[in-house]
Amino acid sequence: MQVSRELTDSAISLFRGKNFAFISSLMNDGAPQITPVWIDYDGQFFLVNTAEGRTKQKNFERDSRVALSVVDKDNPYNSVSIRGKVVEQTRNGADEHIDKLAKKYLGVDKYPFRAPGETRIILKIKPDKVFHMSS
Repeated sequence: MQVSRELTDSAISLFRGKNFAFISSLMNDGAPQITPVWIDYDGQFFLVNTAEGRTKQKNFERDSRVALSVVDKDNPYNSVSIRGKVVEQTRNGADEHIDKLAKKYLGVDKYPFRAPGETRIILKIKPDKVFHMSS
């Protein structure tokens, strides 16, 4: 078993692969809130696409601290956990980004679960601490 505290190409490949991530935010009372999400990496930030007004989005407006975890769908002993901050929430490119994620995860060109009137937001996450365990 190997453990790394660096953001290696091997760790990044888990986020670029078709693996679900889990994102954790903090509620008003300090309780953790965790959600499975589709994940992307642009070479600088980890990107999570969500709808404006969702619990995690509102939590990150108040407290930018975040934890992310991803597990290799083919080898659960290959995983990465990250702690960092949501450094930006943007609508710019969010509609195109959710379609890109739908292509990655579902093999479709357009995100099929959009609710009427929904506004998409990209959460840009800067990693501070990295823990990669692989076998």
